[in-house]
Amino acid sequence: MVQLPTWTALGPTLVLALTAVVLLLVDSIDPDTTNNELLAGVAGLGSLGAVVASAWYLVGGTGMPGENGELITLFGDQLIVDQMALFFSFLIASVLTLVVIASYDYMSEHRYQAEYYSLMLLAATGMTILGSANSLAVAFVALELASLPSYALVAILKTNKSSVEASLKYFLVGALSSGVFAYGISLVYGATGSLQFGAVASALSEGAPVGLLGMGILMIVGGVAFKTASSPFHFWAPEAYEGAPAPISAFLSSASKAAGFVLAFRVFVSAFPMDAVGTTIDWVLVFQVLAILTMFVGNFAAATQENVKRMLAYSSVGHAGYVLIGLAALTGDANSYVLGSGMAHLLVYGFMNTGAFLFIAMVEYWDVGRTFEDYNGLGTEAPLACAAMTIFLFSLAGLPIGGGFFSKFYLLSATVQTGTWLLAASLIINSALSLFYYSRVVKAMWIEDPASGLEIERYPLGLYTAVIVAALVTVLLIPGFGMVSETAETAATLL
Repeated sequence: MVQLPTWTALGPTLVLALTAVVLLLVDSIDPDTTNNELLAGVAGLGSLGAVVASAWYLVGGTGMPGENGELITLFGDQLIVDQMALFFSFLIASVLTLVVIASYDYMSEHRYQAEYYSLMLLAATGMTILGSANSLAVAFVALELASLPSYALVAILKTNKSSVEASLKYFLVGALSSGVFAYGISLVYGATGSLQFGAVASALSEGAPVGLLGMGILMIVGGVAFKTASSPFHFWAPEAYEGAPAPISAFLSSASKAAGFVLAFRVFVSAFPMDAVGTTIDWVLVFQVLAILTMFVGNFAAATQENVKRMLAYSSVGHAGYVLIGLAALTGDANSYVLGSGMAHLLVYGFMNTGAFLFIAMVEYWDVGRTFEDYNGLGTEAPLACAAMTIFLFSLAGLPIGGGFFSKFYLLSATVQTGTWLLAASLIINSALSLFYYSRVVKAMWIEDPASGLEIERYPLGLYTAVIVAALVTVLLIPGFGMVSETAETAATLL
């Protein structure tokens, strides 16, 4: 067997970056090109290539400790390629592929198509680098690479005032968050004299200035909370998700959230282990407060919405609270299971949430409307698409119709095993609440009488394909969840 160079372990990231460069070259040669088939095809091949590469490496055991116990590290241990990095690369690239397929129809009549696809690929590149970051400096650069294209993507429909306004708010809050995150990094560096995760952990075990270190960790928590749309740092998310084109809302609420969480997992487990931090700051307690607050704020806000897209935006905030259990329940027992449960939920969430937002994109394409009432009787006009949406919503609620049932069950099991009963109660209460507002959409589509004049004449191939594929994967994750959870737990064990 041919031994590949070590740098090829970054294959998924390199594929995404090279595809973005190709699209930018096409745009440079022909700035006015509107060849949507070519642009979407190139972007789709690049994102699918990253999915295949990530899956191949995962199955092949890339990033597993070898006989000498060494993992794949690059650039002076600034980057690490392990099972967690590949797991999240697969997740991010999968979401990107679905969004690109859906964008074929959504962007067909819009300008700036080359910029649109290249910006998505550049953002995804930054997100995958976040998964491999082994240094606070690399994490910050990767975070900015993921964030800056995202700001532009929200406002890609330049003539839409709501999109531009949402983008500006997103940028201003994001810039503030990046500043706080960077200052937190500087304080940690001042306390430990290092930025590399392992070196930071070693310095902490030898003793570090308590006040300086504690303030630095709190600031980093704030930066991570912004990226994951965790309360009270979530207020940008509903505005950005509602104002952005629906495919971009799907991309940001799924892929971007996953990138924020992989950063959190790496930083706090690798750089700030609780046994090394000691009494400096109990960041597990901080994340417990954030998790409970995020669950309740997100779900109660979602329950009061009349706009379906905005409801899903707040629902995404609530799901950030569920994933935070992966950090909030780290009590020293069954830590790999706790982290693995959070990772597994993120993967399932990536497909069902992306599918739900892409369904909304299809409804926008039909110009049906945005409120619950506008969805009345939609099931009679588009039964297959509405059946897919039903799967997404009930799976998000945790019913045994999709992989969301098992992912929430594993999160609940993690809280029970670690004795974090308040987290368990919050998870149960908020899952029950989410079923209420998700059912409102299902009721409108299948039970309520159709609105007068409701007639669908066009069925967009790309959007339909993406929605149906996402629904199939969500259902197939029921029998396949064992493999997902095993892979996630293995990755967490190696962290």
